Amino acid sequence: MIFRFVIISDEVENFKREIKIDADDTFLDLFKAIVSCTGFDENEMASFFICDDNWRKKQEITLVEMDTYSDEDPYTMEECVLNDYLEDEKQKLLFVFDYLTERALFIELSEIITGKNLKKPLCTLSIGEAPKQSLDFDEMASSTTSLDVDESFFGDESYDLEELDKEGFEGLDDIEISAEESDLY
Repeated sequence: MIFRFVIISDEVENFKREIKIDADDTFLDLFKAIVSCTGFDENEMASFFICDDNWRKKQEITLVEMDTYSDEDPYTMEECVLNDYLEDEKQKLLFVFDYLTERALFIELSEIITGKNLKKPLCTLSIGEAPKQSLDFDEMASSTTSLDVDESFFGDESYDLEELDKEGFEGLDDIEISAEESDLY
């Protein structure tokens, strides 16, 4: 069985990749195929997230095992076989390729081809340039403009900072805070 994935980006309008991969391959094989067709560095941290129909993250599959303190077992790309986690066309995945800013590619399982197999993944469509794998923070800082926090920022042109008074905050001084809570403040 072959999975055909369509990959797009919300950062680069004309970016699109299509990858065909054997359903018995692992997420690591899919990772390497994506890295190969985008020019990303395979030594950078990355994760797949299996998503619901509204792109909400459900299950994370990481490149390397992470030290987690949760009760949930870690899932790594090398151990996870695609067809164990993906069974329906239109299944959605996120490929987080920049952990610092949580930038991701959007992936959809667009077709399941039964009765055929592939020896290795193929990039069958490559349109446009991939987004930069990591952002240069110095470049970002110089290109961002300062945030205008005047009256119009609050959505009301007649908003006046002088209108703030204690009226809506009465009684807050009377609240008792336990010794444990006071350590938090």
